[in-house]
Amino acid sequence: MRVQTNRLAGDGDHTVYEELIGEPPQAVHTVTTRDSRGEPAKVTLDVTYKTLDVRPPIGKQKRYPGLKVTYIWARERAEPVGRSRVDWKLITNLPVETAQAATEKLSWYAMRWKIEVFHKILKSGCKAEEAKLRTADRLVKLLAVFCILSWRVFWVTMSSRSSPEAPPETALTTVEIKVLDRLAPDKLRDRDLPAGIGRYAVKIARLGGYLARSRDPPPGNIVMWRGLSRLTDIMLGLTIAGELVGN
Repeated sequence: MRVQTNRLAGDGDHTVYEELIGEPPQAVHTVTTRDSRGEPAKVTLDVTYKTLDVRPPIGKQKRYPGLKVTYIWARERAEPVGRSRVDWKLITNLPVETAQAATEKLSWYAMRWKIEVFHKILKSGCKAEEAKLRTADRLVKLLAVFCILSWRVFWVTMSSRSSPEAPPETALTTVEIKVLDRLAPDKLRDRDLPAGIGRYAVKIARLGGYLARSRDPPPGNIVMWRGLSRLTDIMLGLTIAGELVGN
């Protein structure tokens, strides 16, 4: 869990941060973040961890006991340009006795944003909270389908960023690729780039309203959701038209 409040520690005569600030870094950890333009950047963090007795606020000390937790403080060494400084203060009740265990907890926390984005797709894209089903069994089945849809949106978006040169067939069918080539032809500046999943993710995003200007950040999950929704409708129409013509 990430914390912000500087609690009292020990006997209550000093704070948690006062105790941590005097500790030298015990590990170095690297994470990948993005600046205001969406460009990825690897960030080196100095990591300090220590198990502390944390006390509740003064007015609540008679009602609540103190807690023994481990603080993990991961902080970027210098103030960066174009984004906020990475400065995480985490607490855990799991044992943290080595630097490896501390960096493991940081890796877990770094997954938080991906989990939140996945849930955002479920709620904002699939409108899971607006379902009117009356039984738990039906709701579970609906959520199972929504999870597959949300996973595909999230997978295409993240794959286009981490492995833009990967074959588009890893996420799209041959017919979908051909349809995208017709609906969103490559811009002149993109014709010399590898025709990987990164290029086709931009095509999908353009169907959802993404302008794909040279200075625009990479397309996000919302515009990808809109684009994939439109692509699905087009594919459904193409399938039905083929059946009607065939008959």
